[in-house]
Amino acid sequence: MRMKKLGRTDLDVSELCLGSMTWGSQNTMDEGHAQIDMALDHGVNFIDTAEMYPVNPVLVETIGKTEEVIGEWFARTGRRDEVILATKISGAGQRMVRDGAPISAKTIREAVESSLRRLQTDVIDLYQLHWPNRGSYHFRQNWAFNPSAQPRGATLDNMLDVLEEMQRQVDAGRIRHVGLSNESAWGTAQWLRIAEEHGLPRVASIQNEYSLLCRIFDLDLAELCHHEDVGLLAFSPLACGLLSGKYGPDRIPEGSRRSVAPELGGRVSPRVWPAIDAYLAVARKHGLDPVQMALAWCRTRPFMGSVIFGATSLKQLETALGAAELDLSDEVLKEIRVAHKAHPMPY
Repeated sequence: MRMKKLGRTDLDVSELCLGSMTWGSQNTMDEGHAQIDMALDHGVNFIDTAEMYPVNPVLVETIGKTEEVIGEWFARTGRRDEVILATKISGAGQRMVRDGAPISAKTIREAVESSLRRLQTDVIDLYQLHWPNRGSYHFRQNWAFNPSAQPRGATLDNMLDVLEEMQRQVDAGRIRHVGLSNESAWGTAQWLRIAEEHGLPRVASIQNEYSLLCRIFDLDLAELCHHEDVGLLAFSPLACGLLSGKYGPDRIPEGSRRSVAPELGGRVSPRVWPAIDAYLAVARKHGLDPVQMALAWCRTRPFMGSVIFGATSLKQLETALGAAELDLSDEVLKEIRVAHKAHPMPY
């Protein structure tokens, strides 16, 4: 497992990051612990979670359970120092967490304290803002995205307020570094500018969706993150399992994510099936596992910090971990580019 420096921090993170959002719902605590054990045995040192996890669906009675699974693993094993731990604060719109209050200095203090308690640790290595208070174009909201109603002055004031609180959390030793999630190029640039102007914590990463099927990041954000040393933490690199080939228009395996979320967050569309077929054809031609090909391709991107993947079984996890040792040939990469040009925006 190769390591990368995350942004301009002192964190050396594995190229693959273990996602956790099924622990506490689709996966039991023991299954979550088994996944952590296997991932660390394969060289992964990076785990991503969030205060609102597990998801699919998000329920009042399960919020925070995923962090509790990780906290119990730390308590049971005493291996906290072997893990780079990332979690996230929810914000405006998530009514089941603090009644949907936007991210502010006050909610950060409350959320950090609660996460530390559930995680049974003294410090969070990477503390991320789950989504901007002002909204964003992610999760298929790009089709109707209109930033004209965003309050610019209030947005910038809030960013300063948040970064000042993050500095207090860093000074208190509760968090080490700050990251974004579901952000835009403009938003990321403002966070960086305000941090530099005021001597406040600099964002190290941005956790946005990225896969063979979702490549919005490739343009302005790719350029910004390359030049400003902000690492992408790619979530849904398998497009919720679509790129594994296990789904079809009328094929939904029992117990799969699509069995509880049929549209997979808007990823299922008439255009998606020909695109999947094109990538599966590349994998078949070259004798590659499609899961490993999709994850290994993400690893090739010049702005990548780490690729976050999840699994609901140890068999799925073992397959995904194999992507760490797969280097794609120039011919495979060329055929992937051809497939992308033919199917540039499947959902």
